[in-house]
Amino acid sequence: MATLHVLSHSPFTDSRLGSCLRILGSQDALLLCGDAVYALQAGSVQRQALELMPESTALFALDEDVQARGLDLPARLTQVDYCGFVALSCQYDKVNTWL
Repeated sequence: MATLHVLSHSPFTDSRLGSCLRILGSQDALLLCGDAVYALQAGSVQRQALELMPESTALFALDEDVQARGLDLPARLTQVDYCGFVALSCQYDKVNTWL
């Protein structure tokens, strides 16, 4: 069952991102929003971990949050707007929000 994992907390304040990356399946996707987009900071361990994810795992970031923080994205990550967020939520069998 394919799951969309949604992270919104900073990867520098807790271990949710690491926990999520360990359980992502090959059919799953990860959407970073809010402070979780800080994982995309160039040169960070978190960005390196995302770049090393298997190609079968889809990676997304909420455009508004990326723009607000002035971040550059890895080539394999796709930016989505709020309509894209809703579409992703409908595309996957389950949505797991890491609260």
